[in-house]
Amino acid sequence: MTNNTKTALIAMSGGVDSSVAALLMQEQGYACVAVTMRLHDEGDSAAESARAVANKLGIPFHVLDLTKDFADEVIEAFVASYESGETPNPCINCNRALKFGRLLAYADKLNCDVLATGHYARTRYVAASERWQLLRASDAVKDQSYVLYGLTQAQLARVRFPLGDRAKSETRARAAEAGFANADAPDSQDICFVPDGDYGAFIARWRGAPPAPGDILDDRGQVIGQHKGMERYTIGQRKGLELAVGRPVYVTAKDPVRNTVTLGDEARLYHQGLLARAVNWVSIPPTIEPLRAQVKTSYRSPAVPATIQQREGGLLQVTFDAPIRAATPGQAVVAYDGDLVLAGATITSVF
Repeated sequence: MTNNTKTALIAMSGGVDSSVAALLMQEQGYACVAVTMRLHDEGDSAAESARAVANKLGIPFHVLDLTKDFADEVIEAFVASYESGETPNPCINCNRALKFGRLLAYADKLNCDVLATGHYARTRYVAASERWQLLRASDAVKDQSYVLYGLTQAQLARVRFPLGDRAKSETRARAAEAGFANADAPDSQDICFVPDGDYGAFIARWRGAPPAPGDILDDRGQVIGQHKGMERYTIGQRKGLELAVGRPVYVTAKDPVRNTVTLGDEARLYHQGLLARAVNWVSIPPTIEPLRAQVKTSYRSPAVPATIQQREGGLLQVTFDAPIRAATPGQAVVAYDGDLVLAGATITSVF
């Protein structure tokens, strides 16, 4: 190893993606150091899986205890967002605050040059604009650029996504070739700290009390039933309403002030536009000029054509070419120009 060798801190979750990311960074000539974030009381299986891969690659391994940071900055924000009538995406907040915040600080502590993760996304530097850009992954099915829109220029300059040009099948094949025990491990699907998907029950445990019950309204404002906590509902929900009204109905609105949930026909889920807060211009400098873009309003939703424009007061206005279904306050809206991530923000309201 020469003095010119660069060092990479590898964020390892114990899964196949981050394991192969470590392998690829090592093959690129980096001196690698592995770290697993301990975020909550999930046991030691993830850390032990990551440690086994690190040992196989012959690289140092660390566990960074971020349980308090995760509780304060991710879980509490998640619960508060539900209580305010929104439907949050905690992975975005975790990426912003911990994976690319605390881990980069830890990289500095260990004198590492870059931070590599197993995300499916790509970056590039454009010398003409002196700006780093974030792009979709080559594998459209696995692309995770939506949850990475909060990255800053300083973070993008030091982050590496070695899986960005690969398909998931290639990742698993490399893991099997390398003899990693997690090569065939299933992908995680749910929020890591709510593995059963019962957000209402989790919030009740977190607060130490069940959510307050309230009225269920029809689209004329008439009381038609009682709910067991507004936090148990999300915009567009149809299943689990436990209320028969003689026709298909959906959650169309939540009012945290009155603690009400409104049900209505599916047509009421469609809106022409939205406003979003906390805008981050990723790949281009901030602008107040209207821009044409393709826009996603949830991780799984398709990108649809729209016009975006930052308004006075900092809100991002998104006007869709055609009304879209169930754009939900608390979720992220991310705008693209082809593969290029232009900007992202948190949905505040719809119109």
